[in-house]
Amino acid sequence: MTETDVLIKTADGTCDAAYFRPSAGKHPGVIVWSDAFGLRPSMRALGRRLAADGYAALVPNPFYRVAKAPVIENASSFNFQDPNDRAKIQPLMASVGAPGAAERDAGAFVAFLDAQAEVDKSRKIGAQGYCMGGRLVVRTCAAVPDRLGAGASFHGGGLVTNDEHSPHLLAPKIKARMYFGIAANDDAQQPDAKDKLRESFAAAHVPAEIEVYSHAMHGWCVPDMPKQPNGEPIYNQADAERAWSKLLAIYATL
Repeated sequence: MTETDVLIKTADGTCDAAYFRPSAGKHPGVIVWSDAFGLRPSMRALGRRLAADGYAALVPNPFYRVAKAPVIENASSFNFQDPNDRAKIQPLMASVGAPGAAERDAGAFVAFLDAQAEVDKSRKIGAQGYCMGGRLVVRTCAAVPDRLGAGASFHGGGLVTNDEHSPHLLAPKIKARMYFGIAANDDAQQPDAKDKLRESFAAAHVPAEIEVYSHAMHGWCVPDMPKQPNGEPIYNQADAERAWSKLLAIYATL
């Protein structure tokens, strides 16, 4: 496996990113959208694992418009109940959540992958995202539909809203096969979201699997997530491995 820090020109500036790929051969490209803590060791570990599984993985810093990675030094100590901590990530998330930002990034990231000798351009590109990255996956698949062949959201946030720009309304623009893994507490807070996702993708005739992980909390796939208020870990290794198997299954269709 080869790992390289790279800089990618976008319409909005220069994005710092990490690029992982097997040491030989050509492989499908994958874009990894992080959670609100951004590009850091745990996200790099996902890139390495993807390379070990035979993919050329690009893990960008989604907050490059504001700061270079890492923007949060210690995710595990972050306190969502602390308004000072929350204030640190709000402008970061706003920078990539702005209208058109993720779509412009998606085009630049796809172009980067397609320019790499290790990427098999005869195959489609995959995209996966965690927490806020889940909705960025949907926006990516809608922005570059002819190149994206699979998209996976794990404990995605803001997938279904009442806004006219809600990600689930992008289904008619998507050609990729989709997977949505929903955390139990997210489902409890918004129980109709899964149904609206199913309805939107079914109406658009886009293959999509939507399932609730009944014992997993929001953030369960990422090892360095902070603990829950009761002191229990958010990361759930068993369900994280199950989610990874779902990811590889959808990427096998690229």
